Amino acid sequence: MGRLSTHVLDVSSGKPARGVTIELQRLDASGGRVTVTTTTTNQDGRTDQPLMVGDAFVPGVYELIFHVGAYFRGLGATGAGEFLDVVPLRVTLADKDGHYHVPLVCSPFSYSTYRGS
Repeated sequence: MGRLSTHVLDVSSGKPARGVTIELQRLDASGGRVTVTTTTTNQDGRTDQPLMVGDAFVPGVYELIFHVGAYFRGLGATGAGEFLDVVPLRVTLADKDGHYHVPLVCSPFSYSTYRGS
């Protein structure tokens, strides 16, 4: 059964990032976008439910859009939103039975990601 999940870690505080809005959009062959879901991270920096799971999981090209600028501005972080505001991650999810975990590790000035487990 296919599954897509994520979490967000704030490396500037060394804690999970609570309250980050995440949009998941599917990109079609013509370049159009369809919003699959919009959610917010919980106190553990995770979403309460996977972004897609089971029959809702459809292989394709997606963007996870993380609204980190609003999160850092909410904390009153110096320079928050002046550099990173929205972080889009484009991924291809090819295996209909794959478990894809796409974490975002970020600060007000940098980010990285990887395919987790």
